[in-house]
Amino acid sequence: MDVGGASGLLVAVVGVVGTLLSALLTQRAADRSRQREQERAEQVRARRGEAQELRSCYVALNTSARQYLAALTDHVHALGHEGDLRSVRQRLTEARDQHRDAYAEAQMRVPERVLELAGGLSRDLGAVYGMVRRLDDGVPRAGDSAAAVQRSIHALWGGLREMRGAMRADLGASRADFGR
Repeated sequence: MDVGGASGLLVAVVGVVGTLLSALLTQRAADRSRQREQERAEQVRARRGEAQELRSCYVALNTSARQYLAALTDHVHALGHEGDLRSVRQRLTEARDQHRDAYAEAQMRVPERVLELAGGLSRDLGAVYGMVRRLDDGVPRAGDSAAAVQRSIHALWGGLREMRGAMRADLGASRADFGR
């Protein structure tokens, strides 16, 4: 075999190998691209899931605080009237328990800024609950009165608005986002 024939054969082999390698490299690049796209899609789904869980936590915390405040208000109003307080007491206990559970979940999920506000609100709700229960049991401390409870409840609604505003801002749903 002469040099020209051998070099022709070599060129042909290199051409075939190059063509095969090109197809293989193209396939590998396409596989890596699909894998990266799948990973990005999974990350987006995970972020959406986390955002939905946080939103659900915020909804539960807001709802439970509102129900707790409403139950406190109803209880203090019922103290001024003659009648059976069992159902009012039961509702207050259930609202307190529901709020405790929602707050416990929030302690594990929410950012520090919101947690500080939620913690303050929860402590204040507990203090008002104690005042209401002492009034109901007929063993008030100095400063315990229906009027003091009403003032505290009014202040708690303001604390709830502040906490809700922080939650909405964290979710990106504040009024500023809507041009107001």
